Amino acid sequence: METRTYTVPGMHCGHCEAAVIEEVSALDEVESVLVDLETKRVVVQGVDLDDGRIRAAIDEAGYEAA
Repeated sequence: METRTYTVPGMHCGHCEAAVIEEVSALDEVESVLVDLETKRVVVQGVDLDDGRIRAAIDEAGYEAA
């Protein structure tokens, strides 16, 4: 199991959190997604995680991973 952490400065509410979780969780290789709005961090766990695909999913949710 791998863990990747992203900073997503644009997130500020529950809607933001839900959108990011929905898009990233849809990736086959993702086992879990945790969002901390206070620190603006997204922690993704899974097997054979693809950084580009995760960043694209965050982008699809309407946010940019720093």
